[in-house]
Amino acid sequence: MRLKNLKDADNLAIMRTIPAARCHELTGDRKGELAVDVSGNYRMIFEPNHDPIPQKEDGGLNWEDVTSIQINEIEDYH
Repeated sequence: MRLKNLKDADNLAIMRTIPAARCHELTGDRKGELAVDVSGNYRMIFEPNHDPIPQKEDGGLNWEDVTSIQINEIEDYH
């Protein structure tokens, strides 16, 4: 279901409107990556596939300009 959600989204900001996906940015050693819930503790981990990464003026990720991602893995990182 999450693959379909990501594929159908025109940009990453749309993923924020799907409560079950719980799309969020990761922190710490995973900074720059994002995750969506898959099932239980499993998350699909991905990153924007842009060079340069779209950023807002304050340096944060511009979710609306992210139109391509690279899926890195699916795992339980908890």
